[in-house]
Amino acid sequence: MKEARFYEKLEKGKVKCTLCPHQCIISPGKRGICGVRENKKGILFSLVYGKAISWAVDPIEKKPLYHFFPGDDAFSFATAGCNFSCLNCQNYTISQISKENGEIPGETITPQKIVEATKKSKAKIIAYTYTEPTVFYEYAYETCKLAHSENIKNVFVTNGYIMSEPLKEISPFLDAANIDLKSIKETFYRKICGGRLKPVLDSIKLMKKLGIWVEITTLVIPGLNDSEDEFKGIVNFILQMDNGIPWHISRFYPAYKMRQYPPTPVETLRRAREIGKRMGLKYIYIGNVPGEESENTFCPECGKIIIKRRGYWIERMDIKEGRCRFCNTKIEGVWG
Repeated sequence: MKEARFYEKLEKGKVKCTLCPHQCIISPGKRGICGVRENKKGILFSLVYGKAISWAVDPIEKKPLYHFFPGDDAFSFATAGCNFSCLNCQNYTISQISKENGEIPGETITPQKIVEATKKSKAKIIAYTYTEPTVFYEYAYETCKLAHSENIKNVFVTNGYIMSEPLKEISPFLDAANIDLKSIKETFYRKICGGRLKPVLDSIKLMKKLGIWVEITTLVIPGLNDSEDEFKGIVNFILQMDNGIPWHISRFYPAYKMRQYPPTPVETLRRAREIGKRMGLKYIYIGNVPGEESENTFCPECGKIIIKRRGYWIERMDIKEGRCRFCNTKIEGVWG
């Protein structure tokens, strides 16, 4: 265990966690909503510091990050826990386990060992992913700092449910993030995720302002967030920041507590993409549909394919010094 960061001591031994927007008030012996931060005699502890539950070397495209060192590998890891309780979670066996039975599973792997494993694998990036990196903030923060000193890049795959102070503190060491914008409706976040919309929107805007490379993913679930108004609302939000932010529209498959819902029709995803293109987004990708043409990157000026993908793998890249090889248009991203 490690004493948590971002909390306040209250009366009668209670503490208030200020890491995420839940702002949990936790009595002695109890845990926050995430299931992995516990009040022990008036001191808040992270129960998952140094306890990795899953790790692997993945292509960066799997995060998905398509405009951040494409073709490179990322050493990816997670701990147990999440500050959301999404009914459709595909990784619920590790994200929700601490809430469901109180267990804190994992293998002890220090930040130093994570960086060593990254270097040994020849990966140039560490991805904090699979569950929610916010809930293992102390572990992620120290790993990010150490990786940064070794010229290794750091990326979060996150729900964006974090307060501004911890986000600002980690930002000098955080190079990129893919943030889930699950819906543009407050009711969706409350009923499906167990959270609120506005803090997510605020985090996305702050990450952009802090200079973190941002890509956004929306998992489209039939009947819940697949309307034209929904798509237009998400696109409008992205356009308010930058029309060069990539938007990943991902296909839903039945999982966890939403097995009664059908997979998303591919036509729905294509409709969302057309709406985004018509409104002015430059880069829109359809995910979880192998072989779909829109997994490629097209130059927004000449229209030619400048990154040819097959699944998570790069077959051809026609970007030189951040510009289209065919027409010399600047392509937003971090190209190395």
